Amino acid sequence: MSLLEINNLHVRFKAGHGHEVRAVNGVSLAVERGESVGLVGESGCGKSTLGNAILRLAPVQAGQIRFEDQDVLTLVHRALFNYRRRSQMIFQDPYGSLNPRLSIGAAIEECLAVHRLGNRAERKRRVRDLLQTVGLDPDYAARYPHEFSGGQRQRVGIARALALDPVFVVADEPVSALDVSVQAQILNLMKDLQQARGLAYLFVAHDLAVVRYMCDRVLVMYAGTIVEAAGVDALFAQPSHPYTQALLSAMPDVEKGLRARAAGARREIVKGEVPTGALALAGCPFHPRCSYARDLCRAQLPDERAAGPGHMSRCHFAGKFVPP
Repeated sequence: MSLLEINNLHVRFKAGHGHEVRAVNGVSLAVERGESVGLVGESGCGKSTLGNAILRLAPVQAGQIRFEDQDVLTLVHRALFNYRRRSQMIFQDPYGSLNPRLSIGAAIEECLAVHRLGNRAERKRRVRDLLQTVGLDPDYAARYPHEFSGGQRQRVGIARALALDPVFVVADEPVSALDVSVQAQILNLMKDLQQARGLAYLFVAHDLAVVRYMCDRVLVMYAGTIVEAAGVDALFAQPSHPYTQALLSAMPDVEKGLRARAAGARREIVKGEVPTGALALAGCPFHPRCSYARDLCRAQLPDERAAGPGHMSRCHFAGKFVPP
């Protein structure tokens, strides 16, 4: 049994003029205990909405979310309260996720107080231990968010996410707002914490290099749909979906770029923007931007196709197109 299982999940929002935004459109996935699963795609593809829906922070119109064999969408009162102890989030904006009027110690302790864990002295000790765990001086507990750098604030966010000893964490672009050198420190910290605590991550990102470093498997999301899923090595070595191929083509790689230029190859570029889902497109949602699109792609939604062991691609011609 997987730690987290999602089946045919749909999240929709009302837009102007009676339109409906299909932010998450029939997504299914699973996350095993201790596993790190990457969720990648362009801005607006539905990644963060999916993460919010898993934690019951966004409304779900249809589908199923099972966590530790419980139906998350039916949980109420104490059962929902307990679910939120077991599953937490690290937010993209470390400053925006902290109350500027609370010291960082109070922000972390608040989680413990809400869940009635320990007395005040025990909670204070727990806060100091958590700050030390994430590489901050325990004496910083009395300081306020504006007194810290972005990297330090994200360490506070990680400490707060760990306060309740979760087994599953949604990491929503946790390093995208940080300098590259600081990103490496935070990613290494998250890896160390995962190994020490047996955490499972759903790692939401648009930076493929970060996902390659952090994750065991990768899910590629486009217009609310998972279009490709594979182990990280297989996905980077042999991407099957044209959208994944284009994402990897745009990934900075000096040596690869020099070899490709010497061989006369062109860089694959995806033009246009991710559709919002307000308009229902016939056929494959990627076909308006796909340089390989055929009449079949415009008329019929592709089913999931096996592109290798543990490798799924939602493309009529999965693996048959090789980027020039």
